[in-house]
Amino acid sequence: MRQVRRVTMSDKAEQSVLKRSIAATILVGSFGVVFGALSGSLSIVFDGVFSVVDASMTFLALLVTRLIARHSSRRFQMGFWHLEPMVLLFNGGLLTLLSFYAFVNAVATLLAGGRELVFDWAIGYAVVTVAICLSMFLYGRRKNREIRSDFLAFDVKGWAMSGLVTAALLVAFVVATLLEGSAYEHWTPYVDPAVLAVLTLGLVPVPLRTVMEALKDIFLVAPAELDIRVREIADAALARHGFTEARTYVAKVGRSRFVELHFVVPADHPAQTLRDFDRVREEIGEAIGGAARDRWLTVSFTADPKWVE
Repeated sequence: MRQVRRVTMSDKAEQSVLKRSIAATILVGSFGVVFGALSGSLSIVFDGVFSVVDASMTFLALLVTRLIARHSSRRFQMGFWHLEPMVLLFNGGLLTLLSFYAFVNAVATLLAGGRELVFDWAIGYAVVTVAICLSMFLYGRRKNREIRSDFLAFDVKGWAMSGLVTAALLVAFVVATLLEGSAYEHWTPYVDPAVLAVLTLGLVPVPLRTVMEALKDIFLVAPAELDIRVREIADAALARHGFTEARTYVAKVGRSRFVELHFVVPADHPAQTLRDFDRVREEIGEAIGGAARDRWLTVSFTADPKWVE
């Protein structure tokens, strides 16, 4: 039973949030590149480049959400859900490589004797950026409580990461400013690369988790919770309707859930009409739950067990 997907208010809300996130990310990225050049900070430049890459990925995510809202075309008759984990994989992989590259540069700078900074510019950038990141994090998290989008969830994580990175930079820059003119002033050139090295190591696990989750969707790994629930629903239908056997298959691809249930009807089963079997389908669909627009549900009945193998 195929559920037809229509553009909903949830789709429009998701796209609206992504558009605002793109605008804010471009603003933060521009700040990072400009203030990084003015202050001479590799950490700020990395933060700015990170934001620019994130903005480009969010724009790609926006395009995919619009395609998903169309559901299908003549060439993509199964819909566009499969694009979602592919974009998340690309996004997470790119941010992981960027973090690793920044870590290597930070270590090289430390070994070369550090880097002198203009801390006034650096502190000003950090204060403004932390405020923007915090605002977008709270806004995105509040919106996604209703929308429940994987794209928005990753975007919220991105704002949290950027905010934590910049907050750590702010603390480091303030401490380095306090060290100027003291007996520890010779350590100030090492502040920027040391902070960058620590931050990149701390950032890597977040996009890596996204990569692993996206790979599970791409390889159609059955979600344990959904698999157990569908099996329980199938067992209940067997007992209630007197069917002989049931086979279930589930997969998650981005926001979509693919669910198949195949029932073997015994030869001596009381004669039933197609309308009766449709009522069983409706019963199972309601038991599975979830938004029909993001669910591909197939329920079949056969008297020959070979069709459920």
